[in-house]
Amino acid sequence: MGCMPVAFHTTRRVEFADTDMAGIVHFANFFRYMEAAEVDFLHARGLSVKLEWDGQMLGFPRVAASCDYLRPVTFEDVLDVVVSVRQVGRKSVTYAFEFSKEGEPVARGQITTVCCRVGPGRQIQAIEIPPGIRDRLQGTADA
Repeated sequence: MGCMPVAFHTTRRVEFADTDMAGIVHFANFFRYMEAAEVDFLHARGLSVKLEWDGQMLGFPRVAASCDYLRPVTFEDVLDVVVSVRQVGRKSVTYAFEFSKEGEPVARGQITTVCCRVGPGRQIQAIEIPPGIRDRLQGTADA
């Protein structure tokens, strides 16, 4: 399944606590930024990383995450974040994240999540993505 035509735009202001002793954003914080942007994207489509769907509790735990850093980012910078769905598989979703500041690319990342049923005792089992969720992820259904 190729690239999906779904793109979502959000912003993130760099907080002082996000920076290291050199005054730049600590690399690990980009993973928090990607997660927050993913949640914004999902909420805009009536979804979440944890939700009840057709009487089942579902979650989307991460199975892979990566980030490439292109330019330093500092306190109070406002980042533009573009979230797109790179691929929707049978059970997994891969998101791409493009971070820019004033039009200049600063980082790009990717997260892959797997649709799981959350059972008693927080046991999780990977399941196929329900059709209604798949449609919303691909932008073919209204939230």
